Amino acid sequence: MSIRHGLLALLERGPRYGSQLRTEFESRTGATWPLNVGQVYTTLNRLERDGMVAQDGEDEAGHALYAITDNGRAELRDWFENPVDRTSPARDELAIKLAMAVGAPGVDIRDVIQSQRRHTVKAMQDYTRLKAQAITAVEKAVADHGAEERDDVAWLLVLEQLIFQTEAEARWLDHCEARLIRLSAAAAASRTEPPPEGGSPAVTPRTRSTARSS
Repeated sequence: MSIRHGLLALLERGPRYGSQLRTEFESRTGATWPLNVGQVYTTLNRLERDGMVAQDGEDEAGHALYAITDNGRAELRDWFENPVDRTSPARDELAIKLAMAVGAPGVDIRDVIQSQRRHTVKAMQDYTRLKAQAITAVEKAVADHGAEERDDVAWLLVLEQLIFQTEAEARWLDHCEARLIRLSAAAAASRTEPPPEGGSPAVTPRTRSTARSS
């Protein structure tokens, strides 16, 4: 998640101070990725160091204000114009967990999958309920003011991304379980296959005892 670019986008609307930026960021994203003031000010200090923002006096309450610079606007424009890089995907904890669960002593990977599926489906249901509330808020704003509220629309887009993401995760979990079942069945079948033509049958404890008694 690019906190850096998110703050630049908010600053393009005018000078802001740290806790104001945090509040507006969380309002725009529905607090899906909460920030603390320390993160905001650390990011602002780095942006100032890189010439993307500059301090711009204080407001009436004495809060230090930050404003975007021309370099910051160029950086923001470049961010909006270029796709998010997927060639180096972020680490996914669930994918790592399943990868490590394969063959782990005392771990039934199918139990891990089923537990995660229950959690994922519940999350999807929660997001869907929130989406209905967000749609109601957008429709009410249009009815009352003739235009949608920017934060409500932004939150709706974030929610829909979360819904699509959890739907894809649920499908992937189904796929993982089906693959494990197929692999397990194939392994079991290979252990019970008859010997190749002309080969000797497998010697089991039962056949050994039979040979001794004959």
